Amino acid sequence: MQQFQIRKDDFLAQQLVTLSAAEEQAELAEGQIRLAVDSFSFTANNITYAAAGNQLGYWQFFPPVGKQSQGWGVIPVWGFANVIESRCEQVPVGERLFGYFPPASQLIMQPTHISDTRLMDGSEHRAKLPPGYNSYSRVLHEPHYEPATEPERMLLWPLHITSFCLWDALKDKDWRGAKQIIVLSASSKTSAGLAYALFQDPDAPATVAVTSARNTALVKSLQVYDHVVEYDQLSDIDTALPSVIVDMSGNSAVLNALAEHLGENLAYCINVGLTHWDETQSASAIAAERREFFFAPGHIQQRMKDWGPQGFAERSQRFMLEAAAWSRQWLKVKTLHGLSGLAEIYPDVCQGRIAADEGIIIQLAKKN
Repeated sequence: MQQFQIRKDDFLAQQLVTLSAAEEQAELAEGQIRLAVDSFSFTANNITYAAAGNQLGYWQFFPPVGKQSQGWGVIPVWGFANVIESRCEQVPVGERLFGYFPPASQLIMQPTHISDTRLMDGSEHRAKLPPGYNSYSRVLHEPHYEPATEPERMLLWPLHITSFCLWDALKDKDWRGAKQIIVLSASSKTSAGLAYALFQDPDAPATVAVTSARNTALVKSLQVYDHVVEYDQLSDIDTALPSVIVDMSGNSAVLNALAEHLGENLAYCINVGLTHWDETQSASAIAAERREFFFAPGHIQQRMKDWGPQGFAERSQRFMLEAAAWSRQWLKVKTLHGLSGLAEIYPDVCQGRIAADEGIIIQLAKKN
């Protein structure tokens, strides 16, 4: 078994740990299953998991293996895995699951709450973690499962579900009284998904994209933002309009400069991602009552109470399918092989050197 790990105090430090057969768990306990991880996506969103690993518990999902694991962590990824051994009668060998996995060759889980199309991992160390991350789709039982769409599902589902929740949260609060929504790091796939949702909503305010010079052409080509400005053009943003900032960047210097520019017309700020995690600063010029850190799993849980699990699934999946179809116009998928492939591309993802319209898929299993 092999696992990709990074240093919790230095994201650029990485290692591949290989366990011998003797070091692996030889026998499954009653009710457990062993999965071979097949493939997963890797995006800036995964770096956000690392940056918020201590605050939001992301390091707890998949403990690092090996004798020298102190100080190392495992970044969760979204992907597919196959059941290769089972002591759970309801989940036989050959099942294929979509969900939250470690960047590793194998994983042992304890299925609970098993239905025809879903199951939960009931492993003890995950019991207190957000249930949305412990839920897995049994894809072979889905009526519309299509293997050809797996890459975009890995890449876009974890991002666009946040886009959907952001749009829904803003709409539910009547846009916080804003006449324009300003999106920082507008080229990110989560930002693009949010912009698409707002573009499709006739009641939504105008949108302003803030992006880098190298991504300006791409952001304009998406044709879902009303205005596009670069980071050194913040003064071009209209200060006469009540505004909401959706910050995907985590760059406090940019955020504080924009907040100062907007002054009293900054109605609210929603912090979401950390695409610029290495430029994050702790101080914020925005009053605490006018800002929040948006945690999509919390919003999902609330909407499941409001609409019921089926109601949430129907509404969110409708958006996901439409947004994925739109994304096919501009998204380029790049497939790399093995955890060594992840190790090679990891510094580029970590330091924001991947093209905004490119999506990275790591393929572990060999295809026939």
